[in-house]
Amino acid sequence: MAVRQDNRLEDAPMLPVMCRRCGAGVQVRKSSWSQTSVQWSAAALGRCEERCTATQLFGPGGGGLFLACSALGGSIDDAVRAGALPVVDEP
Repeated sequence: MAVRQDNRLEDAPMLPVMCRRCGAGVQVRKSSWSQTSVQWSAAALGRCEERCTATQLFGPGGGGLFLACSALGGSIDDAVRAGALPVVDEP
């Protein structure tokens, strides 16, 4: 079976977004209003206050407890509103 190459990032690459609360820098691609891809670096994982709190409460690998950072989500929304992060599927 041949592996199909994923070329979605060629048309709309991931762009940097910085969390307004802790300054964690991540790479983001907003495919639609309901779908967001976030790529975390080790440095960003270490800076994220919500993730660090979840790790302190439930230990490393806390059963998948940490799903998203609300502050980063707000920063991503701000980037979209400011025009710094396009929504690929926007009409």
